[in-house]
Amino acid sequence: MGDMVSYRSNGGTSEGYLAIPASGTASPAVIVLQESWGLVPHIRSVADRFAEAGFVALVPNFRHDTESTEAQHELATRVAEAAKDVADAADYLAGRSEVTGKVGAVGFGAGGSLALKSATRSERIVATAGFYPALSWESMRSDWVDYAGKAAIVHCSDQDGTSADEGVQAVRRAVEEAGGTCQLYDYPGTSHGFFDDDRPEAFDQRAASSAWARTLELFRAKLG
Repeated sequence: MGDMVSYRSNGGTSEGYLAIPASGTASPAVIVLQESWGLVPHIRSVADRFAEAGFVALVPNFRHDTESTEAQHELATRVAEAAKDVADAADYLAGRSEVTGKVGAVGFGAGGSLALKSATRSERIVATAGFYPALSWESMRSDWVDYAGKAAIVHCSDQDGTSADEGVQAVRRAVEEAGGTCQLYDYPGTSHGFFDDDRPEAFDQRAASSAWARTLELFRAKLG
């Protein structure tokens, strides 16, 4: 189990859920970016799983404890501010004694899009994983050159159009043209949200296990 922490972000104070490996040794770090549901039990459990796998994991609380319907779409409506939040979270993690200095970002839905974009906003973030990314790619357009030497993977659901989706292909091209690598994975027969075991209507055990293993493989290779 992790704890809530506060850190400087966007000229103020942000909070998040922090999970630290029980080993006590310095570890690489991962920022976990939620779908637009806030700090729900599922996203906390994902951070705990990363800690069990040997990563310091932080879930920034983008919703700041608001529970309105409008807040569920907050990530999608303030992309620039959220991207700055992610960069500030990376700086916070890099300053902790438990962290080796290399940082990755993983996200789901709207958070998946932000995770992919985060490597363009922070030199510290060197590997990203987007699960069924769901932000409007029009809102994500800007310079992707900071992906040079970095790596991204995208886990695509059938429901969202698979890796053939125009937005996913645009991101792949942008990352590769910037000198990074981008691997796309399709999961046949899956719905958006197939990794969320709190959503039985969407959860797919086989796809979730495969995507998790691929994500850990990337982060272990790139973050050390």
